[in-house]
Amino acid sequence: MKKHEHKKILQDKNVQKKAKKKFYEQELFGLQMELVKLQEWIKARGLKVVVIFEGRDAAGKGGVIKRVAEHLNPRICRIVALGVPTEKEKTQWYFQRYAAHLPASGEMVLFDRSWYNRAGVEHVMGFCSDKEYEEFFRSCPEFERMLIRSGIILLKYWFSVSDEEQEKRFQARLQDPTKRWKLSPMDMQSRAKWVEYSKAKDQMFKYTDIKEAPWRVVDADNKKSARLNCIHHLLTQIPYRNLPLPPVKLPRRQSDTGYVRPPINSQTFVPMVY
Repeated sequence: MKKHEHKKILQDKNVQKKAKKKFYEQELFGLQMELVKLQEWIKARGLKVVVIFEGRDAAGKGGVIKRVAEHLNPRICRIVALGVPTEKEKTQWYFQRYAAHLPASGEMVLFDRSWYNRAGVEHVMGFCSDKEYEEFFRSCPEFERMLIRSGIILLKYWFSVSDEEQEKRFQARLQDPTKRWKLSPMDMQSRAKWVEYSKAKDQMFKYTDIKEAPWRVVDADNKKSARLNCIHHLLTQIPYRNLPLPPVKLPRRQSDTGYVRPPINSQTFVPMVY
């Protein structure tokens, strides 16, 4: 291949890459604007919305959650990502610490992992007993039906990623110091126990893919497509209308009444490094 031909191929690939990026950004912004409209509808109608994001480690759940909440009011749209339960929480009814974060009227809660920890990591890693695991499958469908009967809109998304793509993302995290924090000991175990996690996911779907709250599977091998597809689907699950915003008129600034402020050099400023 001649040098100028190789250069042209690279230029064409760059053009295509930029076009794809522009398309993604335009589509994402449009969907995010619709999310703002949905947020106002949830607030005005007093809806209670719970969205659960589950899936393999490195499947891109966090990226989707970030894009959903990016332009929303954090007082209306809350992200819940619970850590390891405390010793006290371990003695509570299993669903208790999750129930404390359920939405009030006019709120939407995004669970970055949820009560399904028991069906996944807790079972695979031996953090719960077989009895607790079996009880979860008896209780979970009834717990979710109870939430729905109480007026909560419950949406459940499972992000599916191939083993090849997950390995690629793990390797990228190893090379990027800003992403190393994402590689927890549990992430390493999920890589080692790929088959066990597959079995756990299949069992989870068997017992909890219920008519009232079905699982929606998101093909997450392409992160950007997964984000767009998930947000688009979410918007179709809650009928909403664009509510006209009330006009806002800024009040006049208070006039100077002769008040003398302290000298500016009496304050300690952050150094102007940039």
